[in-house]
Amino acid sequence: MMDLKLLFFSVIFLCTSQLFAREKSAPKPNQRKDVALVTNKEELLFNNRVFMEAKKPKKKVVTATDYDIPDDLDQDSGGAQKRDEELPTCLLCVCLTGSVYCEEVTPDMTTVPALPKETAYLYARYNKITRITNKDFADIATLRRIDLTGNLISDIEDGAFSKLDNLEELTLAQNRLSKLPMLPAKLTAFNAGFNLLKTKGLKATAFKKLTKLAYLYLSNNEIEAIPQLPESLRIVHLQNNNISSMTDETFCKGNNTHYIRYNLEEIRLENNPVDLAKYPQSFICLRSLPFGLY
Repeated sequence: MMDLKLLFFSVIFLCTSQLFAREKSAPKPNQRKDVALVTNKEELLFNNRVFMEAKKPKKKVVTATDYDIPDDLDQDSGGAQKRDEELPTCLLCVCLTGSVYCEEVTPDMTTVPALPKETAYLYARYNKITRITNKDFADIATLRRIDLTGNLISDIEDGAFSKLDNLEELTLAQNRLSKLPMLPAKLTAFNAGFNLLKTKGLKATAFKKLTKLAYLYLSNNEIEAIPQLPESLRIVHLQNNNISSMTDETFCKGNNTHYIRYNLEEIRLENNPVDLAKYPQSFICLRSLPFGLY
């Protein structure tokens, strides 16, 4: 009887021990889930890495330089010459696309600076430029406006502006000019006020052939007679000069009483010794009387 009980308890103990061992060695449900997540993440990262490696383009070999050089400036002598001509000006001045601003430059600017080839607008006001030569603008055919107000210019070579076929506006005000050079044919505005101009330094036909000239400013000079004026003029300023006389042909056509000068809107002749009341036929073609002494 005792042997049967012993055998029974031995079998139960053996079965219980095996069951306990299985449960201990088997992973719990949460552990299975964590293992699966880790496995999936590693697999996903591996697949992404393989995919990105497959898509990654081959690297191009780029040769670096110490500084950037524009495409149109090669390392030959021509490129070096162009840099020598353009960069010093653009270091002293402000160079924008087509425009150069050189106003009150320090140190003093005494000559017209070398300009980039594409310059259309030059503003070199309030410097100490003393002279303009034929070479200053010879290669800049794109110029449309030049403003040299407030310099010390006393001499301009006669052909200095002759090659500027596109020049429309020229300002030489507040300088020391006693005579004017030949002017470009396409000028629409010219300002030489506050200079030392006299009639002998101003050809009678200086403006007659400028068929597009609309604005002419010659105030505050020493002019004794009014030059011939083109039909295109809208405004002419001649105040503060030494003009003492006029003729019937000054603004009108003395032999044509039906002629009316429609374009001319404003004439300023104040502070001149001329008595305008003595020349009534000089204004008969105008729509408004000039400013001045009557």
